[in-house]
Amino acid sequence: MLKVNEIYHSIQGESSKAGLPCVFVRLTYCNLRCTYCDTVYAFYDGKEISEEEIIEKVKNYGCKLVEVTGGEPLVQDETLELMKRLCDEGFDVMLETGGSLPVKDVDKRVKIIMDLKCPSSGMEKKNLYGNINYLKNTDELKFVIGNREDYDWTKLKIEEYDLFNKCEILFSVVFNELEPLTLVNWILEDKLDVRFQIQMHKYIWHPETNGV
Repeated sequence: MLKVNEIYHSIQGESSKAGLPCVFVRLTYCNLRCTYCDTVYAFYDGKEISEEEIIEKVKNYGCKLVEVTGGEPLVQDETLELMKRLCDEGFDVMLETGGSLPVKDVDKRVKIIMDLKCPSSGMEKKNLYGNINYLKNTDELKFVIGNREDYDWTKLKIEEYDLFNKCEILFSVVFNELEPLTLVNWILEDKLDVRFQIQMHKYIWHPETNGV
């Protein structure tokens, strides 16, 4: 059994899969409290659902791409088995994780999208840098940047951990805190080989809409 906040069909708003139809399985609970969190409603709200029922609900949408997200999905130990079973059922599975809990036991078929929390998140000290050793070159590492300090910190981490040789790097802005154009200009000025992204769903629907 897992505690699930919501299961819904939408489009991928972020990552290299942005724009593709996707089924989201949003699990309850999070061990972090980022200053810019937009899913506070997933901290505690949800109901207990069996793996079988979750998989059946996912199948009903007729969509191959599935993202397991939260909250922080790795808080619940059963998440690892759920992702394995989704892979066994032939789904393309993605995991969105905050980077503070171990990813070493995640099924290798799962595409991991992992944050490293920048200083403005207030959760920088929670980063589990050992996770970098378990990322595949098909995984993605995301930095949500709120100001110039975050940006400069991110460049240092990329160099310190040789991240360009690990996996694809994603840069996002903290919504309504840093102008996308500002971050784009910094990236271009420094000739960084990163993927800039916006939270596409916040521009399609109202930014505070849940279940999209």
